[in-house]
Amino acid sequence: MNKPLSLYFVRHGQTYLNKYEKMQGWADSPLTPEGTEIVKASGRGLADTEFVAAYSSDLHRTIATAELILKENKHGFGLTLEPRSEFRETFFGSFEGDASAMTWDRVAKKMGFASKAELYAKANVRETMNGTKVADPTHDAEDFMTFWNRVEQGFLHVVNAHRETGGNVLIVAHGNTIRNIVHELEPSVKADFVLDNASVTVLTYENGLFKIERLNDTSHFIENV
Repeated sequence: MNKPLSLYFVRHGQTYLNKYEKMQGWADSPLTPEGTEIVKASGRGLADTEFVAAYSSDLHRTIATAELILKENKHGFGLTLEPRSEFRETFFGSFEGDASAMTWDRVAKKMGFASKAELYAKANVRETMNGTKVADPTHDAEDFMTFWNRVEQGFLHVVNAHRETGGNVLIVAHGNTIRNIVHELEPSVKADFVLDNASVTVLTYENGLFKIERLNDTSHFIENV
């Protein structure tokens, strides 16, 4: 019987584009001082968790977050972080860096909704991502299947690499990336909630089945004492 595999998904810490409420997919900005501190608090709460491997997306904000978490970890010394492009956030095309409110209003109107509030209330994630591609003047924004095929490759790589030996695996990624992985494995969990910065979501894999153990959890945060 295979040993249980626990995937610890952590959303990156707050960045300056987060703080300024700008669209941030493949665009990248540094962690804010507040973002750095909340990541450290999350890392301290995970300090006793022994990870057998660590992954992140290849964007700076997730790499920086993963390095801070491993630095706080009692077992993290010598563990090599593996950045993978498959775990990147959704690409928003020419909307990257634009004001989020204005962008979603524009997408909403293109999709036939009166406002972004109506968009959020009536459209699911797939429809919204597909609508974003249509609304993007360049049409470079990722539609859902382009996004999911990419993310799924990274997810399957990690599961296949560790399902025989089991253990705890750290994966630092992005809100949309983590939400959609959870939703695809457990459709009853809607993908329209917002993940907190540095929050932890844990999926366990055993005997061919996935189970959600923690979702958007920040209760483990430990501030400086």
